[in-house]
Amino acid sequence: MNHPSQLTVSIVVHNSSLELLRETLHSLETAASLLSNAAEVTVIDNNSSVDYQRGLTLLVEELRNSANLSISLCLSRENLGYGGGHNLALSNASDFHLILNPDVTLKPQALQVGIEAMRSDDEAVLLTPSACGPDGSPEYLCKRYPSLWVLLMRAIAPSLGRRYFSAQMDSYQMADVCDARQVAQVPLASGCCMLVRSKSLRQIGGFDERYFMYFEDFDLSLRLADYGKLLYWPEMRIVHHGGYAASKGWRHLRMFASSGFRFFRQHGWRWI
Repeated sequence: MNHPSQLTVSIVVHNSSLELLRETLHSLETAASLLSNAAEVTVIDNNSSVDYQRGLTLLVEELRNSANLSISLCLSRENLGYGGGHNLALSNASDFHLILNPDVTLKPQALQVGIEAMRSDDEAVLLTPSACGPDGSPEYLCKRYPSLWVLLMRAIAPSLGRRYFSAQMDSYQMADVCDARQVAQVPLASGCCMLVRSKSLRQIGGFDERYFMYFEDFDLSLRLADYGKLLYWPEMRIVHHGGYAASKGWRHLRMFASSGFRFFRQHGWRWI
């Protein structure tokens, strides 16, 4: 490329859906077409199976000639976890860095809107977008500081939590703020889609790799807040195809519990 990118992107995969990743990359390509320079995308594979890596390599090759993306593939020899995988791309981060899940699709103006917002406010260090599920139902990516009770409900019995403790659940996921669809400062942001000022990301040393999966985004949010504002930006819009830990089996629940214990021990316990 003739000019340095204003935006770098990292996507971490581990035997993740290639079909969803294809949608993610193509949505990135469309959104990057509205930027002045191509976006530099690094896909980090966290030691997936050999067959998966073959399919992933072919998928990345499909976009090699894109005018809007400069895409590269990093094959890790070990599973470094979510944060550890993203950290591999931080040394090349440009002015702004997008931390993105392989199950997220961007609306066409998402990148343009986000970067313009960051440029308009020097105190903003992170933007979290408005999100919906594939069926159009709202998802809430910004959060208030969690209590142990709310997290247990969300992890073990999310449907019961929404039915019998809807007020606590809505407060935790800042439904009042997100439903108002107005720019607001938030305490915590989901790692599925974070637009971050790269300078601030380097100042805190990126993700804490002691969190293998879960809560690394909350820890990152709290540390970034020492350097500026975390903002919910409703005009930056995405579709998220993810789910709760409870829907992913006992292994994920164990990782959720382990990381949750580390988070509360590090940042302070809140029980109810």
